[in-house]
Amino acid sequence: MSLRKYLGSRVFFGQLFFAIAFVALLGYFFMFWLTYTTDHGHEISVPNLSKLTEDQVEEKLDDLDLDYELLDSVDYRSDFPKFSVVEQDPLPGTKVKVGRKVYIKINSSGFSSVQLPNLIEKTYREVVPTLKALGLEPGTVTYIPNLAKDMVLEIRFKGRNLKAGDRVLKASKIDLVLGDGKATYEEVIANDSLQAPAVESEKTENEQ
Repeated sequence: MSLRKYLGSRVFFGQLFFAIAFVALLGYFFMFWLTYTTDHGHEISVPNLSKLTEDQVEEKLDDLDLDYELLDSVDYRSDFPKFSVVEQDPLPGTKVKVGRKVYIKINSSGFSSVQLPNLIEKTYREVVPTLKALGLEPGTVTYIPNLAKDMVLEIRFKGRNLKAGDRVLKASKIDLVLGDGKATYEEVIANDSLQAPAVESEKTENEQ
């Protein structure tokens, strides 16, 4: 039988039909297997874990066949309970597969302390970004007579004068005493001369 006659015969079309059916059936089983192995269509919505303790997170995710991993703790945030979840990934509502890990970050137990650098005789514009970078907040600003306008003369916390090297808790409000720029050179000299005897007198009393 010639090739042309074979291609037009019932035998050829029968074999072609069975070949197509076999490929289609094979493709169907492959897709079924792929769906089964990837658990397609069985996605879970990630719950909101915010403000839950680690024990509560474990219990909640176990019920959903999800896992979790604690990344680290973050600086204390007063709007979250101690040792509660502050951040999570994936976010709440995200669809994930069974067994997916949810990564969490936990609130620390309290504010950590920071060491103050030397802020005296620096300008207000210099000091404010420094305080914020340390996690501190600028508090009350008070002006006193001084030649240098807006220069930091004193730094205080709850009425107590601070110096470089002192430690304060993060989120503390630091009060600043600045020069008003209105004092004249003569006024500064006069003020220093008035204060000098008082200092000397105090020293003498201590020596006695």
